[in-house]
Amino acid sequence: MKRVFADTGYWVALLNPSDELHSKALEVSRRLGPVRIYTPEMVLVEVANMLGKAGENFRALVQQTVASLRQNPNVTIEPQTSTLFREALDFYAAHKDKNWSLTDCASFLVMKGEGITEALAYDHHFEQAGFVASLRAVNH
Repeated sequence: MKRVFADTGYWVALLNPSDELHSKALEVSRRLGPVRIYTPEMVLVEVANMLGKAGENFRALVQQTVASLRQNPNVTIEPQTSTLFREALDFYAAHKDKNWSLTDCASFLVMKGEGITEALAYDHHFEQAGFVASLRAVNH
C-alpha cells in the first residue's frame, strides 16, 4: 500500500471549505487510491490551533476529525515523544539556513524514518527537504 505524509496545510484545506487549497486537497484525496497516511501529533496541534481560531464549529470539527483519524486503520498518528522533540530540535538547529519550523523538522524526520517521499502538503519547505509536495503539483 502506498504511504504518504499529511501536513497541516492539507488537513486545514480539507476541513475548511473556504480555504484556498480546499479544492486541491479534495482532488488529491480523490486521486490517492488506497494509502496509509502518516501524520504526527505536532501537525494535529497546528491544525487545532489554526482552525480553533475560526470558532466553536471548527473546534468541534477538529475534535471529530482527530477521533476519526485515531480509529482509521489506514492512518498512523506519530506520537509526540521527547525523543522526537529532541531530534527535531537538533535537526532544526542543524539547518539554520532554512526557514523550517520545528514541526516541519519533526515531519521530515518522520518521513525519513518511514521512507516516505510524498507529502500531502503545499509548503515548499517539503520540496527544499527533498520531498514531493503533492498539493503544489496539482494543476487546475
